[in-house]
Amino acid sequence: MRVLHCCLSNFYIDNYNYQENAFIRETVLQGHTVLVLASTESYDTNGKLCYLKPGQYKGNEGALVIRLPYKKIFNHSISKKIRSYPNVYKIINEFKPDVIYFHGLCAWELLTIRKYKKKNPSVKVYLDSHEDFNNSAKNFISKYVLHFLFYRTIFRSSLKYIEKVFCISLETESFVEYFYGCPKSLIEYLPLGGIIYTDDEYKRKRQNTRAQYKLRDETLVFLQTGKFDTKKKLKESLESFAAIKNNSSVAFLIAGVIVDALQDELMELIHNDKRVSFLGWKNAEELSDLLCACDVYVQPGSQSATLQNSICARCVVIVDNVVSHTPFVKGNGWLVSNDEELKQAFNECIMEHKNNTLIHRSKESLAIAEQLLDYKNQVKKFLN
Repeated sequence: MRVLHCCLSNFYIDNYNYQENAFIRETVLQGHTVLVLASTESYDTNGKLCYLKPGQYKGNEGALVIRLPYKKIFNHSISKKIRSYPNVYKIINEFKPDVIYFHGLCAWELLTIRKYKKKNPSVKVYLDSHEDFNNSAKNFISKYVLHFLFYRTIFRSSLKYIEKVFCISLETESFVEYFYGCPKSLIEYLPLGGIIYTDDEYKRKRQNTRAQYKLRDETLVFLQTGKFDTKKKLKESLESFAAIKNNSSVAFLIAGVIVDALQDELMELIHNDKRVSFLGWKNAEELSDLLCACDVYVQPGSQSATLQNSICARCVVIVDNVVSHTPFVKGNGWLVSNDEELKQAFNECIMEHKNNTLIHRSKESLAIAEQLLDYKNQVKKFLN
């Protein structure tokens, strides 16, 4: 089949393991001809927002990528919210896809997909949504002007031309149904997933990465990742970890970038504990290796796709107690709502590690990953 992935409502970043990358890679691996339409928005090597030059090239996932600039509407700030691009219909018409997968609901170009579907009714059109009230529609203008009047209107005018709206979380399902007005019959839960390694691949990654960072086999390793602002709660993690005294057989690794406003405070906490190591920004492959090397993934703050990747890497998890996390924490870790629960989770991890029972939680993570999160099976769902 000929499959078009549209990353025009959000960004598509080369060399990452976001859902968009994984879906495109798996679509190629399953033998289909794939075209990616993407904006020029990306990240640089330091994880900072940047804009690439328009053009086309073969991406690392094996698909042809066409980068399109925003049409200029007043200024750049407005243009990147409208998300209209030149020649989209022409490109789609020349490619002649059998399946269109449109990543995200917030773009003018949904109208172009609607136009193409009208003239080519046999094409299958799937949308997905990553939006919820945690990451979208957070002020009056955004909620009622941008989302309710603009994006929602475009989306609802396209409803009769789509097969499914896949939602990455339970909170996203509610957002799409009740705020965007999508019929429940069109909504299907499809969480962000990950790559599940064979036993041999997992062991090789784990051993090599532990050797690289001089971590002993018996060391219990915690890992927290991300772009660290106050919502990520790295400070709370470090303070809770610091409360664990006289234990040299544990380590806390931190991978990511710290916003400037928190640099001094967080780096002081990091330097005050010899068991803590700040590793800086890591690319997708390096992050995957770290997840295999660690035992417990820590995410007490805002949501991140790395949680699902950590579960696929057999990590025990300590995560924020929110609705969207509940499908992923069933005997494989802890949901925490405050600092006391976070401290307790750290201590229980250490106790179970000493008793050799933490491995049972790791096995539960693998079982959850195989059931819900395998990208290979997720791609088959919309292709088959």
